[in-house]
Amino acid sequence: MLLSNLVKESQPSYAALGPVLARQHYRQSRLGLQSPSLRVSDVQMLAAATSAGLLAIRLYRPVLLNGSVSPKPLPCVIFFHGGGWVLGDLDTHDGLCRALAQAGQCAVAAVDYRLAPEYRFPSAVEDAVAATEWIASQAEALGLDAARLVIAGDSAGGNLAAVTAIALRGSQVQPVMQLLFYPATDLAHDMDSHRRLATGYGLTLSSMMWFRSQYLSSETQIGDWRASPLRARDHSGLPRACIITAGFDPLRDEGRAYAECLHAAGVSVTYECFGGMIHGFMLMTGVLAAGGHAIYRAGQALRDVFNNPERQSAR
Repeated sequence: MLLSNLVKESQPSYAALGPVLARQHYRQSRLGLQSPSLRVSDVQMLAAATSAGLLAIRLYRPVLLNGSVSPKPLPCVIFFHGGGWVLGDLDTHDGLCRALAQAGQCAVAAVDYRLAPEYRFPSAVEDAVAATEWIASQAEALGLDAARLVIAGDSAGGNLAAVTAIALRGSQVQPVMQLLFYPATDLAHDMDSHRRLATGYGLTLSSMMWFRSQYLSSETQIGDWRASPLRARDHSGLPRACIITAGFDPLRDEGRAYAECLHAAGVSVTYECFGGMIHGFMLMTGVLAAGGHAIYRAGQALRDVFNNPERQSAR
């Protein structure tokens, strides 16, 4: 009954609203379902200089459980918010970023990447890669550990995190893990879960098609691995992965397929599906206890990789 009510109350036709009104609705609906924000020790606004201009980044530092200020540099999660590359911002995911900082006992750098349709593909990808490289280059000045960076995101943000991991393979910036929450990995959207869960569970297939039409300039771009990371020719040599999906999410099979693909390429993968949940449930911690549990599980994965950064993959 609770999930049924959530679906009825929170899912308009984004195509009918258009990007501007859809963003307002998305913001209101997400903020209304979250738990009260956790206290962190510090929140700082940064401006990353990129080839496309200045990029806003919100940096969270946790309250350390041992009570210390910690003279050592903090590990850091670089986080890309969801919203179909069209919706979402630093505020819609503020609660999740605070919770991740506390659960992982790490800094979290939330990236305010450019949104479609004003900025179409691959603008968001370029911002994600540039932000990651900038944070790595400024790590010492920011009190962060460049050797313990994780790239993370939910939904469209999970897509950007996965793509960034591929883009940075072999570069000087080497994240130790990719943390993906119900990620979009193949923009063809033609898997079994897309068909079976096309309507009635919050995120609809028609909304996903609308997001895709706003993000991509042409359907020919679906095959580009920067849009569909599952379609990359080679997934070997990537950072270890922790992937969380939801059982009643049309994106479920995309996340599972990506986990299987990484595993087949020799990458260490932890995959967990929260069977009774819908898309976006980690932003619904105020009404769904499973959202908090998923964040706890993500925190466990973060603490593990930060304490054992050399265990990136099973290559």
